[in-house]
Amino acid sequence: MPDTRRFLTALGRVIRSFAGSRGGASTDAGATESGPTGPLSRGRSGPSATIEVDARRLRSVRLAYAPSQDGDPDPGEIVWTWVPYEENDGRGKDRPVAIVAASGRGDFLAVQLTSKGDDRDPDHVSLGSGPWDSAGRPSWARIDRVFRVRSEGMRREAASLDAARFAILSRALADRYGWR
Repeated sequence: MPDTRRFLTALGRVIRSFAGSRGGASTDAGATESGPTGPLSRGRSGPSATIEVDARRLRSVRLAYAPSQDGDPDPGEIVWTWVPYEENDGRGKDRPVAIVAASGRGDFLAVQLTSKGDDRDPDHVSLGSGPWDSAGRPSWARIDRVFRVRSEGMRREAASLDAARFAILSRALADRYGWR
């Protein structure tokens, strides 16, 4: 019975997500879409949804440091977007991600940041503290999960990594996925 209840709960979220994706998104960078249960975070649904991608299948990814405070995501910047939970059951949360590559079509590759990292874990790359975390907590980039972020799906720019930290992150991604 608990499995049936969990399934029905997840199914309800999926249905609500699809229903919410038909509503119009505001053009304001800080706005959210409206769904049947309240506001949806930008990047949560529809064509601007942030989705996890299989990084092992991506070839010819170019990692290049190019931050520019222009309101659009750029490699080297930290932006906020909705990130799905690992269970991929329709749940997730608004969180910071580091943009690591651009496709030129408004699609970007990003890795999520966390304040609960571990320097001994090969899936976490230490970035230290920065202006993307208002509490000044140290951050780690999770390189085991890679996301496609679209310009329309991000909520806001938070900050930029410095070139040295971006180089550390790029080196870890290149070693893991064979990117350059």
